[in-house]
Formats: sequence, structure tokens, C-alpha cells
Amino acid sequence: MRIIVTTLILIIISATSFAQQQLTLNDAIQIALHKNSTLQKNMNNLETFESGVQSAWGNFLPTLSAGANWNWNRSDVDGLITQSVGGVPVVSISDESRDYNAGFNSGWTLFDGLSNFATLSQSKNNLESAKLSLDRLKQDIIFQTMFFYYDVINVTKLLEVKQDNLKWNEKNLETIRERNKLGAATLADVYQQEVAAGNAELEIIKTSNLMESNENDLLFYLGLDVLEDYEFSDVLTDEEQEILNTDFTKDFENITGLVNQALKQRKDYKSAELNLQSSTDGITIAQSGHWPSLSAFGSVTWLGSKISELDKSRRFSVGLSLNIPIFLGWSVSNRVQFAEVQAKNTEIELSDLERNIKRELRSTFLDLQAALKGLNVSENNVGAANENLKIEEERYSLGSGKLLDVLIANSQYTTALTDLINAQFAYIVLSEQLKYNLGVLDFTKYE
Repeated sequence: MRIIVTTLILIIISATSFAQQQLTLNDAIQIALHKNSTLQKNMNNLETFESGVQSAWGNFLPTLSAGANWNWNRSDVDGLITQSVGGVPVVSISDESRDYNAGFNSGWTLFDGLSNFATLSQSKNNLESAKLSLDRLKQDIIFQTMFFYYDVINVTKLLEVKQDNLKWNEKNLETIRERNKLGAATLADVYQQEVAAGNAELEIIKTSNLMESNENDLLFYLGLDVLEDYEFSDVLTDEEQEILNTDFTKDFENITGLVNQALKQRKDYKSAELNLQSSTDGITIAQSGHWPSLSAFGSVTWLGSKISELDKSRRFSVGLSLNIPIFLGWSVSNRVQFAEVQAKNTEIELSDLERNIKRELRSTFLDLQAALKGLNVSENNVGAANENLKIEEERYSLGSGKLLDVLIANSQYTTALTDLINAQFAYIVLSEQLKYNLGVLDFTKYE
């Protein structure tokens, strides 16, 4: 019977492991880039900006249209003597006519106060700004995915520490119970170790709940079903191991250099600069209403009372049209004022973004420095705590130490391992955040 139960358990475990889907960090990022609805909408909107550039180029070209017209007229006059035939008066006349015409019309704006040039510049800036914003959005998605994913792996590693701690406490509980039977340990030691084992089990429950919560956050952000079972890779990649062995603070000791680098590479800052140029073009477009406009026009028309006679009568027309605005009810001045205010607000937004970039970089750089120091200290603490635990265990086994000292030493060792794991992932995340804030987070390798 015991063999059958064991076999069933193994089958269930195997089935569960096969049902789990592997989800690496690269997989998560690729899923996020393909399923993010905001990114998809922005990519669709990019087509409207491309169409805007094409439309702006069209302002420099003449327009051409074709048309045709058919007209039928009939008039009836009753009770009015208008003529006589052979001395007999005619008191009713009906007249009927048909007219056909077809032709082409063309117009060409020669000068519109430089509005066409400003419109073309504005549409190009808007298109390039939209592309840069799209690239920055991809960086946002990548970093956010990394943040959620590392949260899951961080807690997974912590759960392993908690499980090892429980195993140690359970094993120690068995040893103390045996020692108690032999009279080498007190009953108080047994109770004390039972409490420690219970607390270790409670820590596993709390950490497991936190892990599931983090997994739900990640799957929800990726647009995946939170009820499906996924397996996450908790083994650090070579790239992540290299990050832990690299001191990024040495490469970026000059915070001014960091800021200058970010201002050259940040997609959102470049986009904001183009938005400012676009707002300036908007002022030019609005001011064009104060200028005269000059346009040329021309047409050719074929006329006839029958369709077959259209080629016998033609009319050609060309000309120039000059329009000088004198008073338009202050509508142009209102548009200029609105464009100038919008340009000022865009300039303020650009200044705010620059200040925010400086703040983010300084904060991230200081956090990275602190994380590096914490990482080094945690590594040393783990080694020291492990040696201390061995010493206390040896002293207790020889009868010269107290169980409380052993439990304290084990707690310190568990805390040291926890701090090390937290420090490792904090350093990894902050190093990626520094790349994100600098605008150098590469998204092309995930597309």
C-alpha cells in the first residue's frame, strides 16, 4: 500500500512539473513587448503621423480636379402673343435646351505666409517625436517587466533559505529530543526548539504567499492568465553574475557626466525637444494669417449642347489671386496667442523633464552606491554568521553552550542569507535602473 501511495505522489508531482510552462526573463520581456496594449496603440498612431508628413508635402504641390456637368432647361409660355405665323397669332411657346460641359481645374498656392514650410517642419518633428516616445515606452515596458520578474526570483530565493532553515530546525529538534531522552538536554530545550521550528514553518507560509502575490503581479502585467502555472528561472544568468561582479559606480563617478550622457541619449528628452520645435512651428503657422496669400489657378472646359459636340467648343482660363487680410475679427491674433502660450508650456515641460532626469540619476546613483556597499557587507556577514553557527553548534553538542545561543546564531545566519539575496537583487535592479535612466536600455535584442 505504501508503495502504491508513493507511486501516485510521484506521478502527481511529475504531471505538475510537466504542466508548468517555463518563463525566463527574456520570454517575459518579449511577451510584454508584444501584448502591451499601450504600445500597440502607439504603434498604430504612428501611421497618422506618417500621413501628416505626406499631407504637409502636398501643400507645396498644385491641386488638380476634374468635373462634368449636364444641364437641361425647358420654358413654357401660355396666353402671351409673342409671334404670328401666316397671320395667325401664336399664344403658346415651349423652349427646351441641353448643355454639356467637362473640364479640369487646378490651383497652386504660391505664398501663404510660410505656413506650408512650418507645417512640413511641424509634421516631421511630430513624427520623429512619436518614434522616440515609442522607443522610450519600450524601455519602460522592459524595465517594468524586469522589476516584476526580479521580485518573483528574489522571493523564490528567499523561500529556499526559509525551507533550509526549517529543515535545520526540524533536524535540530530531532537531535534535541534524542538528547533529552538520554538526559543530555532539558525539556525546556525541546520546547524552545519546537517553537523555533514552528516559527520557521510560519515564515515559509508567509514567504510562499508573497511569492504567489508577486507572480500574480507579473502575470497580470504580461497579460497572461494568473490561474495558469508557470515556472520561473531562479538561476542567475552569466550576465546577471557579471553585474554582481562589476562596480558600476566607478564608471559613473561624475554625476554631471551622467546627466549630460542622459540628455543626449534619453528618448523622452529628445522627444520633448522636438515637441518644443513643433510648438515654435505652430507660432509661425498662426502668424501666417497676418500675411497676404497668393495663389494661381487655371482651368480648361469643353462645352456643347450634345456630348458629341464637346470637342468643338473649349474655354481656357488662368489667373492669379491675391488675398490681403485687413480685419478678421482678431481671430488670427487669438490663434497666435494660443500658439505662443502652448510653446511656453512646452518649454516648461522640457525644463521639468531635465530637472527630473537629474533627480532620478542622482537618486539611482546614490542607491547603487549604497547597494554595492550592502552587497559587500552581506557577503562578509554570511561567512561570519556561518562560522559562528558552527561554533555554537559544536559548543552545544559538547555541553558547554546553550540552545538559545545556537538558535540566535542560526537566526543570524538566516538573516545574513536573506540580506545577501535582497542585496544581490537590489544591486541588479538598480544597475538596470541606471541604464534605464541613462536611456541606454537596449530593447532591440528583445524584438
